[in-house]
Amino acid sequence: MKPKKTILCVDDNEQSLSIRKILLETRGYRVVACTSGEQALERFRLGGIDLVLTDLVMPGVDGSRLIEEVKNLSPQTPAMLISGRVKIYERDTMADVFLPKGMYEPMELLERVRLLLVRKRGPKRPFEPRSQIMARATVA
Repeated sequence: MKPKKTILCVDDNEQSLSIRKILLETRGYRVVACTSGEQALERFRLGGIDLVLTDLVMPGVDGSRLIEEVKNLSPQTPAMLISGRVKIYERDTMADVFLPKGMYEPMELLERVRLLLVRKRGPKRPFEPRSQIMARATVA
């Protein structure tokens, strides 16, 4: 059984956070839920996070700033930003994916998460027959 991926899910709206947490957990992900950007940043620094999923508008450290800090610490960690403000494109953001809140289906969120995690892992190695591997080993 492959290890579960851990998603740091951040939203100051506890109801939205709970819904996303349940959605992701029912698909086999481990979810660390935080209600503030500060709390999420502290948790991210402890390590073990495979993807960050955050709301944009939050008091204190907002989603855009959180993603910036995460990318400074770990550039390869994928980050997804969700916001009710569709004009996010007018701001610079380091998010890999932007989803407008309330304008996407749960399956779209799950597919975006899956694709970001696959991209982080990188492509699968091409199949190489054992005979070729053994032939290379004897030549070396």
